[in-house]
Amino acid sequence: MKKTVIAAMLCIGGAFLAQSALADGDAERGAALGYTCLGCHGIEGYRNAYPSYRVPKLGGQKAAYLVIALRGYREGARAHPTMAAQASSLSDKEIDDIAAYLASIGKDTVESGGSTAAGIEETTTCVACHGQNGISLSPTWPTLAGQHEDYLVNALSQYRSGARKDPVMGPLAAALSDGDVKLLARYFSRLDGLETTKAE
Repeated sequence: MKKTVIAAMLCIGGAFLAQSALADGDAERGAALGYTCLGCHGIEGYRNAYPSYRVPKLGGQKAAYLVIALRGYREGARAHPTMAAQASSLSDKEIDDIAAYLASIGKDTVESGGSTAAGIEETTTCVACHGQNGISLSPTWPTLAGQHEDYLVNALSQYRSGARKDPVMGPLAAALSDGDVKLLARYFSRLDGLETTKAE
């Protein structure tokens, strides 16, 4: 219970800090700008070379969260050579547009939700921000439902090590064991939600 209260407080504080990143983009313009995204995110099962994990599904992800992520790559809060190179040339407006486009894909499926939360203790903390069905309650927190299991393991591991910086996720992930990370990733990956971005 104590972890849940702390997580909720961190979510509220983090959401307040992230309000400037709320996306208000043009999805049609974003489809034209984001065509290069499909080279990795538009191929089902496409893998990052090293470490090896499937690149994340972006179809139906929260637009405001995508804005935060792209700005993070552009500004160095997230370390990934390919993503940093892609984001480095994007303006705030272009990021907003790309985020709006990616969020518009499969939106009905993601909003409808998946199955009920598993009876594992670790999900109690996670659902405070990411929703009962792995579908975020806030526009600034990512939907986890349906994301690739190995991508979630990699993301949580980066938060634990500090390679990916976030004032909320850093301390929460630091308390997780390797077993917790695997269990959470398996649980959220099996819920209905995100989908692979595909070219029209």
